[in-house]
Parts: sequence; structure tokens; C-alpha cells
Amino acid sequence: MIETVASVKLPVGEQLKIKKNSLTPDHMKGNERRICLVSGIYGDELGGQYICSEIIKRIKEDYSLLSGIVDVYPAINPLGLEARTRSVPITNIDYSTVFPGDINGGMEDYTAAKLVEDMKGASCCIDIHSSNIFLQEVPQVRLNDDYSEELLYLSKQMNTDLVWIHPSASVNQGSLAYTMNQMGIPALVTESGAAFRIKYDFCEQIIEGIFAVMKELGIWNGPVSPREKVPVIREDEIFYMNCESSGLFVSHKRLKDHVRKGEVIGTITNPLLGAVEEEIIAPTDGIIMTLREHPGAAEGSLVARIIGGNHL
Repeated sequence: MIETVASVKLPVGEQLKIKKNSLTPDHMKGNERRICLVSGIYGDELGGQYICSEIIKRIKEDYSLLSGIVDVYPAINPLGLEARTRSVPITNIDYSTVFPGDINGGMEDYTAAKLVEDMKGASCCIDIHSSNIFLQEVPQVRLNDDYSEELLYLSKQMNTDLVWIHPSASVNQGSLAYTMNQMGIPALVTESGAAFRIKYDFCEQIIEGIFAVMKELGIWNGPVSPREKVPVIREDEIFYMNCESSGLFVSHKRLKDHVRKGEVIGTITNPLLGAVEEEIIAPTDGIIMTLREHPGAAEGSLVARIIGGNHL
């Protein structure tokens, strides 16, 4: 059932509407658990749109397998999605900084508050992201280091290549996931692929993981295929590579490639001189978890992240 969660009149005489598709079992008992699937916080991240669509499609194929409630919010920043911008057009506000919102506030605060109100009582929330235009990421779940054991357990069901534990000091306290976790609702943030692109194999991984989490929560009775072992990576196991020159980044590697210490990951080239300005050298043995997608690089730009060791 399609429902409007929040509605705001716009200056141009139109109306902003944030909608959800609430999928329920054919026969409700009244004690069903509920999961909230969210995408579209940033308007240039399109992978989540595809993931939401495929999950709805798969559930509709056989409602008899559904034993809980699945609320899908595919576009919670509809203006950003229409304009394909990361921020909210007109105000230029980062929508991932306004939660839990304020029912008496402006457009962003009001809609955020309505979303939080609508999600109260959920058993789990999954916030689906697709990196940015500059970087491509392997499928991963991101948690901060004050996670609960339940949150870590659910994260390992997500069929991703890794779970990345961030220091709590770096967590955005205005994010949806932070707000949900503060409310006692386990919230996972997934990241995969790059903005403005749909990497279908990565999306399929996330889709399988979401169904595995739904099965674990007693919401889905169909077959699932989660990974048997998902590595948990901490900040001190990740090596960042930033370039020291400006130019075009020419990659010699792909995501998930194994590299050796001293191996060339790629080069920064000067198009005017037809010369290599810099070689990007792997600082350790490991696996590439992040790789620059946008070829234009300025001095200091992040080019790659490597997980030390042999995790993937």
C-alpha cells in the first residue's frame, strides 16, 4: 500500500511528497515485526532506488513468504533525486544532517521529524547508500564503534564484503542511522558502488543481504543465501592513499584486487606534457576496498583504500 509520510507545499505552487510502500502479509496477526528500508537521502545515489524496486518486486511475486511488515522509503529526498544533487535543492542543506528533525521547523526538519515518527517501533532500519561520484566502494556495512552485539550480528547477515567499524568520534549525529540507533532501533548503513551508477552485481549482494536480515527477524520465510563469514574491519586495518599531484588518475587495478606492497595501483598523469606526474604505490599487502572512480584528481585527493591482509 502506497502512503504519503510527509507533504510540504513548495513556493512554486507544487507539493513535495515523501512516500512509502508498505508491504504486509496476506493475513495479519497483529504482532508482526517491521523493517524500514530507506534510500535517496542523496539525490545522486541511484543504486538504492534499484534495490528498493527489486525487493518490492520479489515480495510481490509470493506474498505467502512474507510474515512481517516491510516499509520501503525509496526517495526520502525527492527534490534532490529530481535534480540529481547530493543536497536538498533551494536550501542546499545536506539532508543527512537534519535528523531527528523538528516538527515545527523548516522543510528539511519537518520532513525528517515525520519520517522518524513513521519509523517508530520498527525492528530494524537499513539506510542504503551508493558512495559519491569520486569513489567506488565494495559492498559494505558501516557501523560506529559503540555498536550493540545485535547490530553487529545483523550486519554480518547483510551479504556484504565487509563490515567497517568507524570511530564514534567520526559519526554524523544528524544522520538517520544515528537517530534510529539512539531510539533503540538497530540501524545499518550500507555503501556500495558509486553515485550516478547502478552496479547491478553489488546491488544483488545487498538485496540478498536484506532478505537474510528479514529472515533473521522473522519477516521473511523464503530462501536466502547470506555469506558464511563477513570480515569485520577496524580503522587501523585500512590504509589510505592520497595523491600528491594534480592530473588524471589512470587506474591499473580494480576493486577487490589483491595487491602487494610496492605495487603500482595507478598513476597521476599530466595531459599537457604527456607525462606521469606520480605513481600511486601500495603501502602494504592487501585488498582494494575503495578505488577512485572520477579520473580528475587534485593534490590530496583520495585515490584508494586498501585493507591490510587477506580479508576479502
